[in-house]
Amino acid sequence: MLLIKCPYCEEERSELEFRGAGEAHIVRPANIAEISDEEFAEYFFLRDNPKGLIFERWRHIHGCGRFFNAVRDTVSDKFLMTYKAGEPKPDVAAVLNSQDKGAAK
Repeated sequence: MLLIKCPYCEEERSELEFRGAGEAHIVRPANIAEISDEEFAEYFFLRDNPKGLIFERWRHIHGCGRFFNAVRDTVSDKFLMTYKAGEPKPDVAAVLNSQDKGAAK
């Protein structure tokens, strides 16, 4: 079982309390009514699926009900950090360094 920390409730809870909501930090077009079909398809349907670190949106459905973002390793399925929706995307190198320092202790 995975444990995910909700940044609003500030608790680690079972993955069963959460639902993934796709890739985080997707920028909505300024005037979506004026973009081409190809641009709309790219915005709405096409997402990255990297091997390694990914930034995702999650929702704590059986808790506070709020959306938040997470940095997750798709290889190990480990959550490296979570942060509140609206906060800027964290520096990946800093995230990895903090994880390495924690593992060394």
